[in-house]
Amino acid sequence: MSTKRTAKRGSKRRKYGRAAGKSVASAVRRTKRGTLRSGKGGRGGRVKSRKQAIAIGLSEARKKGAKVPARPKRSRSRKRSRG
Repeated sequence: MSTKRTAKRGSKRRKYGRAAGKSVASAVRRTKRGTLRSGKGGRGGRVKSRKQAIAIGLSEARKKGAKVPARPKRSRSRKRSRG
């Protein structure tokens, strides 16, 4: 009797924690109510985009220390051309 292992054993693990989900749900709810604002200290305008609300929720979850993957790093490979 041979034992088979799956290719990716860790793929069943949760990528985002429950606390992160709650934070995102709260942000989306605040967007629907019209109370979610963007920018530092809420000095920006009212958030209208659902994607932006999710991003703000994940950011808040990261600040609280919830299990959330790190933000994708931006590449700095672009160089200015002189001429």
